[in-house]
Amino acid sequence: MQSLFLQQSHDFPFEKIAAIDLGSNSFHMVVAQVTHGQLRITGEFGEKVQLAAGLVNGHLDDASQQRGLDCLAQFAQVIEDMPPGSVRVVGTNALRVARNRYDFIGKAMDIMSHPVEIIAGREEARLIYVGVSRTMDHGDSKRLVVDIGGGSTEFIIGQQLEPILTESLHMGCVSFRQRFFEDGSINKSNFQKAVTAARLELLSIQDDYLDETWDVAIGSSGTAKAAFNIVKENNWSKKGITPKSLKQIQKALFLAGHADNIDLPGLKPERKGTFAAGIAILTAVFECFDIKQMDFSNGALREGVLYDIMGRYAETDIRERTVNYMLNQYHIDTEQAKLVTHTALSALAQVKDDWNLGSISSEDLLRWAGLLHEVGVGISHSRYHKHGAYIISESDMPGFSQQEQQALANLILRHRRKFTQSLDYRFTKSDQQDLDRLSILLRLSILLHDDRKEGDMPIFTLKANNKNLHAEFLPEWLDGRPLTLANLQREAEALVLSGYTLTFS
Repeated sequence: MQSLFLQQSHDFPFEKIAAIDLGSNSFHMVVAQVTHGQLRITGEFGEKVQLAAGLVNGHLDDASQQRGLDCLAQFAQVIEDMPPGSVRVVGTNALRVARNRYDFIGKAMDIMSHPVEIIAGREEARLIYVGVSRTMDHGDSKRLVVDIGGGSTEFIIGQQLEPILTESLHMGCVSFRQRFFEDGSINKSNFQKAVTAARLELLSIQDDYLDETWDVAIGSSGTAKAAFNIVKENNWSKKGITPKSLKQIQKALFLAGHADNIDLPGLKPERKGTFAAGIAILTAVFECFDIKQMDFSNGALREGVLYDIMGRYAETDIRERTVNYMLNQYHIDTEQAKLVTHTALSALAQVKDDWNLGSISSEDLLRWAGLLHEVGVGISHSRYHKHGAYIISESDMPGFSQQEQQALANLILRHRRKFTQSLDYRFTKSDQQDLDRLSILLRLSILLHDDRKEGDMPIFTLKANNKNLHAEFLPEWLDGRPLTLANLQREAEALVLSGYTLTFS
């Protein structure tokens, strides 16, 4: 039986790929040509949307949503002919915290034919590090990477291509502008209050990061780029951003007195409103981590997403490593997991056309669910499906978007007992139908291996039509397996309550 733990390497199927970053401050898109495994950037697009500025009592207001949708309409013109899988759209902090994010996502998917993924803070940090490490070579030196965004700031220590520590703190240039510089005025008092607030946020990670140590500090994205350009344009430092050059930027901000009056060569006009807030956070980072010099990386989240797209079609898919880690961490019975997964994938292959489950993501989700369906057994056998769903939904799972993680948790929750169980997570109608059908295939595969006999592979034919599924086994195969027969009968009764019909012979 072929190994189920790592996808086999495939030829990369796309000549052109794109990454879209729905940031709290700006929306960006980068398009790249793929030639012999190498990326060549062919287009970069961006718009200052300030989505986070439209968060009112945890909800995105109509104006901020419209700004975002107008920007996506422009992006859509570029990617409208690109096939599924060649474009990844990732949402960060503003969409993570917005209670009405699904309303915005639904409108966005009416404009673009590609799904919008909300990524967790640590996953954002990991992807940022991928972008930095793939575009800057520091040999064996350990790097501290700091990315100040609109709603969050990510911190990563890594070496070569591997992140060691990843964190995301809930502070950004848009949220800090609203807290400390709302009317645009800039003075020593409100600036110091912002620095102090940032330092308080940093206390939660300061000791761990100082203990880990690093050799090189790197800034990425807007604030770091603006500060780096200003220092260079004004000839304030030949070593990137330094404490002394930061003081000179602060002095210029205090002299301006208001965001509208900032006149610094190297600063784009559209960044004036959030610049003081970003510099306050950067100042706190320098103070807490005693940074003497910081370089700038052009590569960050978007570039990381591009390389992640490529990795998903090779043996470097980080999600496979995450699943392998969990198999070992939770002492899952790997032989049983492989039997169930093999049968589930065999079932999917037979009905994927009839049930419209032919996408790569369907196969991946079913395979991961088969491998991890017993992840909660170590806590309690009687409710292990619920414990497993909780573990999957709440764990840090590098490589997985929040939607993928919640979909996987949904399948694990529903693999036994009530078919109608659900998590407090909203899927689209189409996604929910796919999950229902994948859940049926997973449940069927698990009950066929309920006797836990190694090497006992059931041979069956499946036919599906709308909400009907028929399983035909070899003659007399069920006669000698009364437990399997009883399980099938109980499963048929359970599915009727959800409008599905399971028959077998």
